Amino acid sequence: MKNIARSYVTDASPLPAPWRDAHVAVVVPTYDEAGNIAELTRRVHALDLPNLTLIIVDDDSPDGTGAIADDLARRANADRPGRMAVVHRKVKEGIGRAYVAGLKEALRRGADFVVQMDGDLSHRPEYIPRMLGTIMSAQAGVVIGSRYVSGGSLSADWGRHRRLLSRFAGIYVNAILKLPLRDVTGGFKMWRREVLKNIDLDAIRSDGYSFQVEMNHLCRQLGQSIVEIPIHFEERNSGSSKISFAVQFESMLTPLALRFATRREPVGEARAARSMG
Repeated sequence: MKNIARSYVTDASPLPAPWRDAHVAVVVPTYDEAGNIAELTRRVHALDLPNLTLIIVDDDSPDGTGAIADDLARRANADRPGRMAVVHRKVKEGIGRAYVAGLKEALRRGADFVVQMDGDLSHRPEYIPRMLGTIMSAQAGVVIGSRYVSGGSLSADWGRHRRLLSRFAGIYVNAILKLPLRDVTGGFKMWRREVLKNIDLDAIRSDGYSFQVEMNHLCRQLGQSIVEIPIHFEERNSGSSKISFAVQFESMLTPLALRFATRREPVGEARAARSMG
């Protein structure tokens, strides 16, 4: 098993053409993000990544986010077909299930690298080229945009309670699952296609934000390296947080369930490689 690595990449130089031309999909789950979706789309499409596809996964937002995304997609695809897609889900099942739907759609569209990020602009899209350069140069399975490695930071608008809760969550998860990560609950990630294909996405247990922890755990079980790079985490641009008590309770139980669960067999290429070995 490879050791989980940490990286403190700060160089923002343009990527060379062979890397810049990779097929990247950016998956963004949304629920009531009407005030953010247009700016997020603009900033993602402004990146110097010509083969990037933006995939919005909307859980039937009452504020009309899905309809706004459809209109943005029509305009984006008029310039370049396949530039943006919208997945509409009729039932709000949690951010974890929304991410699974988006990741599967990205794989179906042939993406080589898949980004997952929040729809509230707390994650700056401008970090994506740096994440791509890191995952390719380090041959990592996943890159995490980390708030807690050297150079990472949190919005000044984050209060003491939120900071302590976030730190405690990391300590709690790492104590149980032994994941030597600074930002184990971070949701800004770039995945390598082969890693996602070898994780059984349909078997993911988490509905809420503990999805991040479960995916890190499964990546490590596959023997893949995880690299953290520093980011600045912004306060959400508009709207309100979706973290309920039920989500927090699930986040407490999930590390224990993963710790004592039977080790899952990999799927796809990883399973074939193991059987040959």
